[in-house]
Amino acid sequence: MSEDTQIKKGTEHPLSLLLNESISTFTDMGFEVAVGPELEDEWHNFDSLNVPKDHPARDMQDTFWIKDKPGFVLRTHATSVTSRKLEECAKNGMIPAAYISIGKVFRNEATDATHEMQFFQIDGFMIGENITLAHMKGVLTSYYKKALGEDSEIEFRPSFFPFTEPSVEVHAKFKGKWLEMMGGGMINPAVLKNAGLDPEKVQGFAFGGGLDRIAMIRWNIPDVRLFYQGDLRLNQF
Repeated sequence: MSEDTQIKKGTEHPLSLLLNESISTFTDMGFEVAVGPELEDEWHNFDSLNVPKDHPARDMQDTFWIKDKPGFVLRTHATSVTSRKLEECAKNGMIPAAYISIGKVFRNEATDATHEMQFFQIDGFMIGENITLAHMKGVLTSYYKKALGEDSEIEFRPSFFPFTEPSVEVHAKFKGKWLEMMGGGMINPAVLKNAGLDPEKVQGFAFGGGLDRIAMIRWNIPDVRLFYQGDLRLNQF
């Protein structure tokens, strides 16, 4: 085969590149990788995370309910993996522990340049004795310096999430602009109790946010929908 007709090698999708890099960054900090089902039950997607059926926070997430499988949804966040892993930690005495999960989540919402019905979310937690928000800031600062560059900065701003208390929005400064990247905070004692842990003895932090958004910012990709349209030109980024 001549040089002119030689088949060009493919390249990795931007999300695959960032996913693998993110896993490497967190495992280097001592985190293990956790996985969970995309078809999730209500307990792990909502109730165990302090979001019961009558909780107004359920309105914050537009859910795909499964018609012929009552009580099951397409998971709306990767935090359901955290719920399952906390239960496993409680059952098997796996404390201290730190886990990271990255997977696809689903929201029943209209799509535009910054919103998609499916996207990848990065979610993680750390539990043990005397764990504080300072530990989370150190972990996430290290991650964003790797993902967005050594000159990136991180800032916490007060917020609300039913599964963390206190809760914060995590903002990163990239190319001179502050951008909201993810949410997090100290794991709510109710969530620890639901998992079978004693909040008097075990504390921890949890965080979660869109991997797609990090990729858009890093490579200046203008429309999140490009990630899922199969256009190979996307790999030029």
